[in-house]
This record gives sequence, C-alpha cells and structure tokens, in this order.
Amino acid sequence: MSRPAARVTRTVLAAPAHRTRLVESAARSSADAVFLDLEDAVPEQEKHEALQCARSALLNLDWGDKTVLVRVNAYGSRFIEDEVRTLAPLARLDSILVPKAEGPPEIADIARWIDAAEGTARAAPLSIDLLIETALGLVMVEMLAQSTPRIAALHLGVGDLSGSIGARSAEIGGSPDGYRHTTLSPCARYVETPLDLFAYPMMRVLVAARAFGLRAIDGPCGAYRDATLTRAWAEKAAALGFDGKQVIHPSQIDATRDAFTPSADELAFATRVVDAMRQAEAEGKGAVSVDGKMIDYANLRMAQRILMRGGAA
Repeated sequence: MSRPAARVTRTVLAAPAHRTRLVESAARSSADAVFLDLEDAVPEQEKHEALQCARSALLNLDWGDKTVLVRVNAYGSRFIEDEVRTLAPLARLDSILVPKAEGPPEIADIARWIDAAEGTARAAPLSIDLLIETALGLVMVEMLAQSTPRIAALHLGVGDLSGSIGARSAEIGGSPDGYRHTTLSPCARYVETPLDLFAYPMMRVLVAARAFGLRAIDGPCGAYRDATLTRAWAEKAAALGFDGKQVIHPSQIDATRDAFTPSADELAFATRVVDAMRQAEAEGKGAVSVDGKMIDYANLRMAQRILMRGGAA
C-alpha cells in the first residue's frame, strides 16, 4: 500500500461527536479539516451514542471538500475496536485519528482491524493519523511514523503531553509561567527570558514526519478567545514548517489559516527564485544572485515548497 495522498490541512477543527449542533457547525465551517471526537470530549456513559452520531454525520452531512477524521479512543480501551470496525467502511471518512500513540505493534493492530473492515466502497484507503501526546509516544515517534503505510500525519497533543511530563502549565499549548531563564546582566540587573516548553517536541514530531513523508499538525491554542495568542502560536508552528494546527473553536480558523498561507511577498520572492534558477540552469550555472542573495538548489527547493503551500506550484 502506498502512502496516502497529501491533503491541505492548515486548520483541523475539533468537534465532540455527540454534540450534533457543533458537528453540523463544523461541517459548514471554513476549516480545511474536521475531526469528530469520540475520546476526551465525550463522557464515558455517552461513548456509544457518540459513535452512532459520528456514523450518522459521516453518512448524512455535506462535508464539501474537507478532510474528515474521527478521533477514536486510545488503544487498550474497551471502545476502540468497535469504533474502528464501525467507521472503517464509511466512504466519507478520510482518516482515523489515534490518540496517545505509543507502540508500533498497537498501530499495526489498528491497521489490521481496518484491513478487515474497510470493504470496497471507499475511493481511497482509509488513513491513520497519530496523536503524539505522551512521553513514551514522543520517544517512539520515529518508529510510530513508519509502523504502517496507512499513516498520513503526526499530530502533537500539547495538553496531554504537558501532563505526561509533569509540566506545571495552566494553558493548553502554552509554556509554564516559571519556565524561564534568569541571568544577571553586566549592570547588575536580572534579566528573564521566557522559554518554550514545546520547542523540542515540536521539532521532534516535525522531523519524524518529514523523514517519512507525513504531514505534521501542531496542537491547539487552548486560549481560543485570545486572538493574539491564537495567531502567534499558529505563526510559530507555520514558521517552523508544520502543515497545520488543530483549532478548538471556529473563531480560530481564519487567523490560523492565514498563518499557514504564504504572504504575497513570500510568494513573489519564491517565484523570483524559481525563475532565476531556471534561467541559471539554461546557462549552465548552479547558483545565481536574487535580490542581493546568493541562491542555489537548496533555495530552489525551499521556494518550491512555499509556492506549493500557496497553491502556485
């Protein structure tokens, strides 16, 4: 089985599967992707109802061209196998999002359940997206990324990861207030520099995704009413190289999508790089100057990626 086709998933909106109104709103939203949640957003006693609601939504709602995922319960729960077998045959489901991914053999089991249940109604094989949100999952991320060809993306689960490592953080996606570096300046003044709890896990998930041809999706900004934090944290993930970010409220969609969409200036410069390198190739050169900068094939590949994200290449 070949890797799943690439999708545009700049914004991945979460919706509790048992909350019909929110699911319908998500289907109408401008998000690139939606995941219906059967896990953390659903109380234990409502798991069965949530599964049936997800099935009904996949069968009956108009999802347009969105990528549609369902986050099932964690491997080892009493719910997951039935969830996978119920959902796998549904043609409108693009991917199953597996939370708390930790062991490649567990993901291989899930892939086998899909093999047995998928059927022939689907236009493309059902994908698996993995949520890396525990200390063990982060340690195992490279192995998880290659555990089955069905894997399409790695997501960073920022809230659960904070809990898994014992971080004293009060905001999902944010660093603890006390995580800062304090130095004494030459003029005898103390200088504090805030540090980013997620710099290491973000980079590790991103590198694993790129090493195995997968998309990388950052976790959400829990402060959904704070437009500044929503935009800033999305811009951080986009600048690092992530393909998109989970959002927990429709109000976060526009700012997050904009962060992952190259600006007009970025696209213009990338176009100049591509054009200049084509001309250089025609002249038998491997490098050329653009806007006072020396450009070679590494710059060309960077420029092509920017154009691809902007829909221009």
